[in-house]
Amino acid sequence: MSVRKAIRERRSIRAYKSENVDDQVLEVVMDAARLAPSARNRQEWKFVVVRDPGTKQKLAAASQGKMFVAEAPVVVVACATEALYVMSCGQAAGTVDTSIALSFLVLQAQEFGLGTCWLGAYNEQLVKEILGIPSTVRVIAMTPLGYPAEMPAEKPRKPREEVVVYERYI
Repeated sequence: MSVRKAIRERRSIRAYKSENVDDQVLEVVMDAARLAPSARNRQEWKFVVVRDPGTKQKLAAASQGKMFVAEAPVVVVACATEALYVMSCGQAAGTVDTSIALSFLVLQAQEFGLGTCWLGAYNEQLVKEILGIPSTVRVIAMTPLGYPAEMPAEKPRKPREEVVVYERYI
């Protein structure tokens, strides 16, 4: 599968089959995150891979009760281990870098026919308590990971002319 095809076919999946994700497939998906670029190659991230049903239930509750989180065979919690480093442009490197890494993970998962759903709706403190994440670490996002039990329709996208300009912001 080409990267372009993975990008075009990716959907936010909110229903998962109970079929397990093979360990070797999961390793490749997680390695995609590891290989992502980061500011000054700091790689200040950690990914908590959760398969335990009880823990997934707690994460679903911490995600505003989104029970599809517990349905998926795997939940990945993406953390920025260095929350204070700010790039010279003023952006927090941990948020940017961890988001890039999670994007790589999502696209690699798509190649294997796995579904994901980037979640930003969760109680960070509760997620930290559930997973034993230190207070100095930020939970940037979470995604369930598994084989889709649904295939949502493509959502409309703005035309290129609305989002891309050349040479100057117009």
